Amino acid sequence: MPEKLEITNNIRTLRFFAHEMTQQELAEKAGVSRQTIIAVEAGKYSPSLELAFRIADAFGVPITEVFSYTK
Repeated sequence: MPEKLEITNNIRTLRFFAHEMTQQELAEKAGVSRQTIIAVEAGKYSPSLELAFRIADAFGVPITEVFSYTK
């Protein structure tokens, strides 16, 4: 059985350093609902690879600065 991966994110921190970007502003930049950003930020939902890249692009950083995983 494969090991379970725990995916974590730095969205809250990145929003703070992006002039305290709101969840709504990030949602609009990433093309999703605010509820989706809330769920991703809280770790309750793992985004698709496409959405993960769109979130990283909204901050202007590599995807590895937004998301990480541990086994």
